[in-house]
Amino acid sequence: MKNTHAHYLTRILTASVYDVAVETPLDYARNLSDRLNNRIWIKREDLQPVFSFKIRGAYNKMAKLPEAALQKGVITASAGNHAQGVALSAQSLGCQATIVMPKTTPQIKIDAVKKRGGNVVLAGESYNDAYDHAMELVAQSGLAYIPPFDDPDVIAGQGTIGLEVIRQHPKHIDAIFLPIGGGGLAAGVAAFIKNVRPEIKIIGVETDDACAMRQSIHAGERLMLKDVGLFADGTAVKLVGEETFALCRDLLDEIILVDTDAVCAAIQDIFDDTRSITEPSGALALAGLKAYIAREQCSGQTLITVASGANMNFHRLRHVSERCEISEGHEGIFAVTIPEEPGSFRRFIDLLGSRNITEFNYRYGDSRQAHIFVGIQAAGADDLQQIAAELNQAQLPALDLTHDEMAKIHIRYMVGGRSNQVANERLISFEFPERPGALGRFLNHMQSDWNITLFHYRNHGADYGRVLVGVDVPPADHAAFAAFLDNLGYSHHEHTDNAAYKLFLSTAA
Repeated sequence: MKNTHAHYLTRILTASVYDVAVETPLDYARNLSDRLNNRIWIKREDLQPVFSFKIRGAYNKMAKLPEAALQKGVITASAGNHAQGVALSAQSLGCQATIVMPKTTPQIKIDAVKKRGGNVVLAGESYNDAYDHAMELVAQSGLAYIPPFDDPDVIAGQGTIGLEVIRQHPKHIDAIFLPIGGGGLAAGVAAFIKNVRPEIKIIGVETDDACAMRQSIHAGERLMLKDVGLFADGTAVKLVGEETFALCRDLLDEIILVDTDAVCAAIQDIFDDTRSITEPSGALALAGLKAYIAREQCSGQTLITVASGANMNFHRLRHVSERCEISEGHEGIFAVTIPEEPGSFRRFIDLLGSRNITEFNYRYGDSRQAHIFVGIQAAGADDLQQIAAELNQAQLPALDLTHDEMAKIHIRYMVGGRSNQVANERLISFEFPERPGALGRFLNHMQSDWNITLFHYRNHGADYGRVLVGVDVPPADHAAFAAFLDNLGYSHHEHTDNAAYKLFLSTAA
């Protein structure tokens, strides 16, 4: 029999959270429920004073500190919602809070912490750098460190969400869906639910490019991810906590993975029902709930999701809007090859009929053929398959790029621009923390003996930048180029064999 970690019941039932946190409503999502034929409820943690559940665990941890520790002050490392939770908790308890944040933290988040009385210290380029500096300050000053997730009192504070859900919905519940970053929220809610209502499924949700908990549970031990995707930055954790790992391993029924498009669609779903705009991690659990319904083909079930945060950068909405339709099958992206002959373009348009074209990019290939990058509105995944089949049957070869991340981020804005003068182009994408001057620093780091042959950057309002770079690398230099990439220190992926690149940009086409 699995360990139910029953001792957490007392911790959760006696947690101190409501001096600053509020009991958030459990709202019925009428539009979503009708569309998906299930009863879906949203736990509105986006309505907390800091717009995130993080205030619960931070305050519970700090309220249980000895008075002497509070008088000395507290410290934490965070660039996100935990930082605001600690700052507001300290303000309420009358103590000083030092928040160590990376230098790459957007000014809006720094200002939010300062407005709540936090003393901001900027250190390093990443969260890990900020954490290391915070540990140095702890050693020097003796300040109490407030961890973001891997602490029993923090976990118990987050677990009060489970207590509220059961009180607010005492009738039958089939499953509760929870986002996972470091694991504090999932661990706390699971610890309560599995001890009072063990028949309820507790399902964690991670993004497919930041799934440290799922990989760790499958491996039977905590694994450190080399890189994590940054779109859902609130849950982009490379290493989960020791205590949260043990709780999630023993208590979760499963962990579902979703991609960026699914998260964007879930942001829109929450907005349609509540008129609230969550951050990506805030909609992560709903994306998992929808994936569960699609996989299980269930109907009539009572399913609960947690909208965990709403600290969204407004300018990021452009990127979300572009992506949300793809997950639902309402838009497909195709690369279509047409013959360079009279009437072929008209034949392509006629074949699409009354379907709405959302995007159209044309690129001359050679005297025999041309390539079209096209977005098409559709009625769902089956309709997208039908479109592809009709195009191929009409001798207009169609390549489905709907789930090609590089095509959606870069190629759609770059159709054209070949050069037959470059013989050995390698295509690499990079991610780096976004802040003023970051692109210039990246370019300085890219200086090398190899010629840059292609470059694309587009700001989409996130805390990180994405760049696509072509580099002319002779075969004899491959080993040296690999070493150069490793030494750069930026997260990167190669796309030289990408089909969309070969059709629209490749120098070898």
